[in-house]
Formats: sequence, C-alpha cells, structure tokens
Amino acid sequence: MKIAIASDHGGLDLKEHLKEYLQEQGLEVLDLGTHTAESVDYPEYGKACAEAVVSGQAHRGIVCCGTGIGISIAANKVRGARCALCTDVYMAEMTRRHNDANLLALGGRITDLDTAKSITQVWLDTPFEGGRHQRRVDMLNNM
Repeated sequence: MKIAIASDHGGLDLKEHLKEYLQEQGLEVLDLGTHTAESVDYPEYGKACAEAVVSGQAHRGIVCCGTGIGISIAANKVRGARCALCTDVYMAEMTRRHNDANLLALGGRITDLDTAKSITQVWLDTPFEGGRHQRRVDMLNNM
C-alpha cells in the first residue's frame, strides 16, 4: 500500500515520525512536504495530498497541521477526498468502517506520537463495511 503524507510546519514533526513508522512497516510513502519548520500555508499541502489519493498516485493519505482542522478542511475541498480528523482510535475505526475515509488528519500540536501511531494503525487496518454505508459514501462523492 502506498501512503501519501503531507503537513504544514505545525504538523512537520508528527509527519516525519509517522513517515518513519509507516516505512518500518514496509509501506511505501509519498512525502509531499513540507520539509522544513519554516511557516507555510496548510491548504497547499492538504490539497496536494488529497489530489494524490484521488488521482490514484497513492491508496490513502495522511495530513498533519497544528490541530488537524485546517488541513482536513483543505483536503476535503478536493472532489473524492473523504478526510477525517481523528483524535482517538474509535474515531479512526468508525471513519473507515462507515465513511471509507481515504485521508486521515492528525494534529501535531494536540496528538502525542503513541496516540497518533495507534490511530494510524487502526485507520490502516480497518476495512470499509460497505452495505448501507456505501449509499452514503456515494452521496458524499457526488457532492
């Protein structure tokens, strides 16, 4: 599985740690930046990651900013992106089961590394249930 990952300066440290974590698991990672702590605009990185997922360059994407809020909003502006901001493993599980989230947003200033790894792992491992949820996902995709 290929995972696109991107962040602004507020999510840089978390992105770098998650990138290493994913690579240790044998996953291919497409790092779309940022690569320095210099202040940058999160919409550019959220959009780039979402476009990589929607276009098929990556199977899924992870985006990080200070809280995860801004970059998740940016990612969700891309048609076909279903980016979920998760702060615990239950949210990660349910967004995969019910929403088929193809992007995960995390806050680098509010989520500790161990929690972020747990959230990421559950999000990667949980399948979409389909069924009654597929109709709703289709509705989201058609908006």
